[in-house]
Amino acid sequence: MRTRRGDEEELAALADGSIESDRRAELEARIDGSPILADRLAEQERAVALLHGAGDEVDAPAGLRERLDAQRSARTGRSPRRLALGGVAVAAVAAAAAAVAIVASSGSPGTRFEAALGPTPLAPGAHGDATLTRTTSGWRIHLDATGLPRLAGDRFYEAWLRGKSGVLIPVGTFNEPRNVTLWAGVSPASYRVLTVTRERADGKQASSGQKVLVGPVRTG
Repeated sequence: MRTRRGDEEELAALADGSIESDRRAELEARIDGSPILADRLAEQERAVALLHGAGDEVDAPAGLRERLDAQRSARTGRSPRRLALGGVAVAAVAAAAAAVAIVASSGSPGTRFEAALGPTPLAPGAHGDATLTRTTSGWRIHLDATGLPRLAGDRFYEAWLRGKSGVLIPVGTFNEPRNVTLWAGVSPASYRVLTVTRERADGKQASSGQKVLVGPVRTG
């Protein structure tokens, strides 16, 4: 038994509550006796829930967006246009909603973390502060510190984000630690320690281990 276009339209109406009352009982009786119709109704109900839950943030296919607009028009008293949703369309909306959820969980642009950097035995008089702000390009890190001399020539400072496993991610180099802008491609939600080391241009990419500033990264 295959569903007809009229069935799809009625299932869509049943899912969003707009079906005529004289059709509801007959359609529900047919659904009770047909696993195919029951599956189609479940798809329609998931699509309606996703559309209402994700709203304008989901970049839905044109047909689905038409349906969402039609539902909004119905709520404002204007005549809605009906568009039944198939299984492929439902899957597309589900994927889009999942993408929105992933982006939200990792932080939206403007999310901030902060780090208060303290001295080390190599630089006992050094102190600093850093602000890490999420942008569409990555995490912009603004660092401002005192108590460190300017390095030049083949000597420089390098900043790192360190994860729980000890993995170090380089986030930039500089000569003087005042009003420095650095960039990270990893989230400070996972790499929770910011360190600054003294380095030399010796062809080695690993950290020298000569820490002059260190501090935990905290939610801003």
